[in-house]
Amino acid sequence: MEWLLLAVSAGLVLACGVFVAAEFSFVTVDRSSVEKAAAEGDKGAEGVRVALKSLSTQLSGAQVGITLTNLAIGFLAEPAISELIRGPLELVGTPESAVTPIAVAAGLVLATGLTMIFGELVPKNLAIALPLATAKATQVPMRFFTTAMRGPIRLLNGSANAIVRALGAEPQEELRSARSVDELASLTKRSATEGTLDSETANLVERSVAFGPRTAGEIMTPRVQMACVDATDPVSEIIDLSSSTGFSKFPVIKGTSDNVVGSVHVKQAVAVPRSERSDTLIREVMVEATVVPESLRLDPLLSLLRGEGFQMAIVSDEYGGTAGVVTLEDVVEEIVGDIADEHDRYGSRLRQRPDGSWIVSGLLRPDEVAAATGLELPEDEDYDTIAGLLVRELGRIPERGDRALVPLPVEVPEDDDEAPVQEHVVLRVERMDGLRVDRISIRRLLPDDDDQTSVDTPATRSSRSDGEVAR
Repeated sequence: MEWLLLAVSAGLVLACGVFVAAEFSFVTVDRSSVEKAAAEGDKGAEGVRVALKSLSTQLSGAQVGITLTNLAIGFLAEPAISELIRGPLELVGTPESAVTPIAVAAGLVLATGLTMIFGELVPKNLAIALPLATAKATQVPMRFFTTAMRGPIRLLNGSANAIVRALGAEPQEELRSARSVDELASLTKRSATEGTLDSETANLVERSVAFGPRTAGEIMTPRVQMACVDATDPVSEIIDLSSSTGFSKFPVIKGTSDNVVGSVHVKQAVAVPRSERSDTLIREVMVEATVVPESLRLDPLLSLLRGEGFQMAIVSDEYGGTAGVVTLEDVVEEIVGDIADEHDRYGSRLRQRPDGSWIVSGLLRPDEVAAATGLELPEDEDYDTIAGLLVRELGRIPERGDRALVPLPVEVPEDDDEAPVQEHVVLRVERMDGLRVDRISIRRLLPDDDDQTSVDTPATRSSRSDGEVAR
């Protein structure tokens, strides 16, 4: 009789393993892999796809199945094992008063241990290692059990959902398969770290993911950096300005930068006969300017600039003034990275010094600095550039020589239990252009560096001379 009970218990352990494997495989399986296999005619994958449509119900069914099988195993296996152990205990001379407690305890430990190993841990690890194969193997018995136990499962699941709603959350029948921008970026970084994506592909994917939410105001060349020509100037001025700046397209203004009346390309000036360039005014060759708001997302901006031949737009602020200028190259660089050409000025905006520190333009964004230097500076809605970051840290208009200690963002790996080490960089104002921070040096702070005691804070007086700044 005991051996029959053990055989039934073994079957229950197997059933428990099916429920556990189904539960973990349904949660961990990649939805896109299931959809692809189902589209190719895989009947097992089609069954998994159907099961995932009612995931909450399937998981509730798995929990009910696990609970019932564990109760049955405890009811059948423990007495059977205890009875089988009782005989050997009596043969070795165990006192009669101790035989029953020892047999019961041993039966409980063995039944629980075997159930944990073969009914829960092995199926769980198998489902995590081979989620799709496990899901396909278990979906038929899982769906059959859920259908057969529909009444109790609905009652239990409905009660649980009512409690969840009382806690302020809305229960979901299936997992959300869509991913946010941050989640996709994190997934890309992890794939690159684990070697499933090469670094160049990962960078391209990460840039593409971050492309959509960006706006024209974030990537434009700001107004203070625009090279403009006046509508009343001769076209020879365009050629001279192109030679000195390396640019080929210019906004055409009338009086001030807030009054942009058109755009002009250097080829339009070159097309004018040399003898007539001093007498021909820019307004005679310019074209109508394309004006976009700062808030325009990069997706429609890319379509707009690709659709017109000039490939440059004036960025207008919320008050109707000129905020800056943006070109098709600026937009494309947000996806593929910096594009070097014969007129590229990016190298002059960022260079590394012999001591390992960097000199960068204050107009660079934190993500641009990170792409070039590997230093992940903090990003925030309060500023767009590292000059803005420095101003926020100081709490005032900077002066040459001012420094600020900036903590670097910390990412904690999921499999690392140790507390991460907080790293810092020191930002120092190297050059000012009026009230604008033109050049900033960035140096990673070493653990044994004492620069923490010599950086500026919002309370620091701004009247110190350059010679008084701690170096």
